[in-house]
Amino acid sequence: MSLFNQILGAINNPSQEASSGQLAGILSTVQNLSQSANADPSTIQSVLSIVGKYARPALQQKREAEGEQETQSFINQFSGTGANNQAVNLLFNTPQIQQLVEEAEQRTGLNAATIQSLLPMLVPLVLNLLKTGTNNQNPEGSNPVLNSFLDTDGDGDVDIADAMQMASRYLNP
Repeated sequence: MSLFNQILGAINNPSQEASSGQLAGILSTVQNLSQSANADPSTIQSVLSIVGKYARPALQQKREAEGEQETQSFINQFSGTGANNQAVNLLFNTPQIQQLVEEAEQRTGLNAATIQSLLPMLVPLVLNLLKTGTNNQNPEGSNPVLNSFLDTDGDGDVDIADAMQMASRYLNP
């Protein structure tokens, strides 16, 4: 099941946190970031996908080392639509950040300084997408959206940009 289908399932499940408002907030933040970076929203969505590509193994490692509950707690703490440098630094080490920035620069044409300045906004957005599956009654419990994201086939294709495009169509039919 695609990431967006998992998120859509969470929106339709009253025991999970996801809402249309949460998706709208994420999309609005992407729109604002694209304007401030003087870039097309699809370019920012591409960078968001690259952030997701790097977040997956980092979160998998966190889950293996600290457990599912601590990983969910991390997501609950650092997800959002505001900038958070601490989220970037706790999720990625310096070489990972450098690799991420280089890959995003090559794939999108945005300069490294712009990408680096966007990371404190993009990491919480990725975590916010993953938070949509959080159980309202047990926020530290199992999260099917996060589990789906972490348990994928590892092909390197993170469909966050696809999920954002589908969310946009879902919210603006």
